[in-house]
Amino acid sequence: MVAPAALRVVRCGGSAPHGARAVFSAGARFLLCASGDFVKMYSVATEELVRLLRGHSDLVTDVQLAPHNHLQLYSSSLDGTIKLWDFTDGILIKTFTVGYKLLALYALPTSEDSMFVIIPKSGERGTFQLVSVKLTKAAGQDMEAKELSVVLERVDASPKCTAFGREGEYVASVKGINLQVYFFKRKQLNRFSLSATKRKGGNNVFTCVACHPQEDCIATGHADGKIRLWRNFDHKKEYTYSTLHWHHDKVTDLAFSVEGTSLLSGGVESVLVQWHSGSDCKRDFLPRLGSAIEYVSISSDGTFYCTSHADNRITIVNSNLRFSKTIQGLIKARDVKTGLVVDPRTKALVLNGEPGHLQFYCLQSDKQLYSLDIVQQEYIHQAGLNQSDLVKIAFSAQGKWLATVEEREETELELQLKLWFFDEETQSFKLNTRISMPHEDHITAMCFRDMDELEDESLMLVTAGRDCVFKVWVIVEDTDPEAQQSLSWSCDFVGSYHNYQATNCCFSEDGSLLAVSFEETVTVWDSSTWDLKCTFCHPPGKIRNICFGRLTCSKYLIGATDHGFLCCWNLLSCALEWSAHLNVIVLQPDPLSEHIAAVSWLLKESSLFVFKPNEPRPICIQRKFCKEKIQFAAFVPRDVPETIGSEKYLWLRRSQLFFLTDMQELLTVSTKSPEERLTLSSKQLAVEESLPVTPFSLLLGKHRHQQSQGDIGLGKVVRRHHEQDSPAVKELLHTPAHVLPSASFLCPIFINSLLISKEKKSAEQVPDEVEMESEEAEDDSDEENNVTEMKQEDTMPIESLGETTHKLSKSEEKELRKIRKTDYSWLSVF
Repeated sequence: MVAPAALRVVRCGGSAPHGARAVFSAGARFLLCASGDFVKMYSVATEELVRLLRGHSDLVTDVQLAPHNHLQLYSSSLDGTIKLWDFTDGILIKTFTVGYKLLALYALPTSEDSMFVIIPKSGERGTFQLVSVKLTKAAGQDMEAKELSVVLERVDASPKCTAFGREGEYVASVKGINLQVYFFKRKQLNRFSLSATKRKGGNNVFTCVACHPQEDCIATGHADGKIRLWRNFDHKKEYTYSTLHWHHDKVTDLAFSVEGTSLLSGGVESVLVQWHSGSDCKRDFLPRLGSAIEYVSISSDGTFYCTSHADNRITIVNSNLRFSKTIQGLIKARDVKTGLVVDPRTKALVLNGEPGHLQFYCLQSDKQLYSLDIVQQEYIHQAGLNQSDLVKIAFSAQGKWLATVEEREETELELQLKLWFFDEETQSFKLNTRISMPHEDHITAMCFRDMDELEDESLMLVTAGRDCVFKVWVIVEDTDPEAQQSLSWSCDFVGSYHNYQATNCCFSEDGSLLAVSFEETVTVWDSSTWDLKCTFCHPPGKIRNICFGRLTCSKYLIGATDHGFLCCWNLLSCALEWSAHLNVIVLQPDPLSEHIAAVSWLLKESSLFVFKPNEPRPICIQRKFCKEKIQFAAFVPRDVPETIGSEKYLWLRRSQLFFLTDMQELLTVSTKSPEERLTLSSKQLAVEESLPVTPFSLLLGKHRHQQSQGDIGLGKVVRRHHEQDSPAVKELLHTPAHVLPSASFLCPIFINSLLISKEKKSAEQVPDEVEMESEEAEDDSDEENNVTEMKQEDTMPIESLGETTHKLSKSEEKELRKIRKTDYSWLSVF
């Protein structure tokens, strides 16, 4: 019996890659960074995601190159493990189980069998300590690493608040207004403190630390934007420090160059500052990097710098401070108000991006496809300013039209409804219609009628607002001959219900009905005549979400109230079909099936329920699947249907469900384990089948051809066994080059694998040791004809569809006679 697969929550590509410093590979060909549960490897030259290292079951907190093998990588995670990877081939070499949540990881060349990690201190909440972990070199893939020794107490959990000095002689750690330095050889701990505040509004709180690679010098960043360079810190009283100051706000990270001749600093100004020789006068700048800098990294050869930003962007910079590349994932917006919307054309997720922009995010490549400027105004980064914000978006069924709503509220509310048309020539959206103040109050919901867009007459947009009305917008032809566009949008109908605020709206699958919720009441309208057909109500509580059933469940209407009820109404009988006591905060129907996903929030944990409207019992229940509050959800159609082993999760076959949390983490659910899920790199490189089409691969690749074998007297057509791939060739092509044996050892094996024997034994042939001695001398005269007959066999096609009989060749008759003469009487004892 095979145990049914469990539903797993996976932090997917949208996870921020700035949870730890990114590291360059040797030679700066690749950039590796922690992102959610994964480690991502990007090409520095092309910006493409080359490989995705899967294996951790929780957030990856840090990555470090192995000091003694530049082709290997260590990663730490909140799952309590340290993993060693061969990142060039995506192979997990070893897993060391520490047993504590690992918040930071440090690897030193002077410590061959141990690493340093930051872990929570047992019994003291919010307290962390730096410990040394001994990694055993015993054989095996899963190892225990329980031998820990405490180095520093009460350190900061951030990896950029602890740094190791030259040749690993000392470690420096900052927290609050305290700096502590521990010398390993002398086992001496020195502590230095600064006053909490200074005159002129200074703030001495430490924010980051970095150590000079060749000198005894420590650089510390502070909350007031100052940088201090500490020297003589091996003396508790004779220490000195100098001050550098340019940042107007806190310094977020520091990094010394490889030779230590310059210092890099970053902050909220989105400017990378390069300080030369520790001088306040000699400095260079790289401005306008987009958003606040979180981390700064330097390649081992010093040719590239890397900055990780607060908006989920990585910028690669040349050593002369010239911009080189940028890697953009899912932008973390200030606030996501548009929800998760799927672009019907590209299957990309569309949501708030940069201020005033829509980002189109590709789930397959974990990259931003493009950003669409909706507000078309310069955003001023200053607190307290009321600026236009993008709040609602909706796509038509085929993605031909896009509707957006932006608002600005100062003394009076300013609203703009914009309709965008997709231009096939430019492959981008162009503004078609701008409508100022479409409602007198905030717009609460918006939707298109999902019908055939070949006829513009069937297109329809509905907006609902707090001004107690919903409006229907349709396309009209512009009769003005001087108009730049022949089509524009105009209001066609205004509906209301007892002066209640309109809160939600949605169309049925065939577009014939429109449901609009007015506080505690759901109204159903005929979209052709705009007659009110029926109303539903389930007090107490206002309607929070509504949606129609689809396909075989299209006669049902689902609604969720803010008082914790999920209701299902039958549109044919106009009665309540069933209701459940459930605090649903997200209600999302699958566009390709009858399934509906409902996410509840209870006791600070999210639970998932998947059901069909015609069945009150849920198909799938996943309680407490996320400790974060889910803001939005979206079903994204799959390119290829997924193979699902359990009937319980068949609802995941055609669509994949994604969630966005209140912390803007993008999650999805999967029935496959990390080992079973295909990585992005395996889709691009196809791991087993993706050798590049070069003359070498064509010469040594797999040669697959089928050879036919005739019927052996039973009237059936039998296919000859496939030629097996050569193990020597497979090992040569699939084994990493740095672990292959010498060429002199491989050459004889490889040459022998290419030799072809004169005869191939039949699959039905019995072993030689049971053959009769009399058979050895039989039919010697046939040997001369065997070669010619075997060549004729190989060229003979298989006629598996006809009724033709196959004449046995002499070699087949010889084999048949051998089988007939074999004594099988010994089988009778069994």
